[in-house]
Amino acid sequence: MSRSGARGAPSSRDDFDLRSFLPYRFSVVTNRISRALARRYSRAFGISIPEWRVLAVLGNFAPLSSNEICGLTAMDKAKVSRAVTRLVSAGLLRRRVNPNDRRHIMLTLTKKGRTVYQAVVPIAVSFERTLAGALNREERLALDGILRKLEAHALERGEG
Repeated sequence: MSRSGARGAPSSRDDFDLRSFLPYRFSVVTNRISRALARRYSRAFGISIPEWRVLAVLGNFAPLSSNEICGLTAMDKAKVSRAVTRLVSAGLLRRRVNPNDRRHIMLTLTKKGRTVYQAVVPIAVSFERTLAGALNREERLALDGILRKLEAHALERGEG
């Protein structure tokens, strides 16, 4: 029998099963999926997971600031900064001063960056189809609804 505190929370480490802890499970699954996808594009294009995320967001929403990329990817500022620096050095991104607010730097894909983005997208879409193929239509719809609900809940609580 498990020992619980007043609010039903585990009272000791022995009562905490990390393998069933939802945030841990999401993290493990996400990391495994990201690494599996990265194996498909990193050798061919020399980009890391954070670099691909920056390229993907800019491919969809550019121009953006680094802070906007942080918000859209939920990556921390340091990780985005390193990815942006590497992508600029590789000639995949361009930094420009925002004409409306000269304090902000806006990022866009270069022609080379757009080419890499357009080459990786079919790989990513194919990977997603294969991954989603493990679920039937009802499961995919349920998963989408669950993810939307959890994301909204996290954002409402200031956790996202």
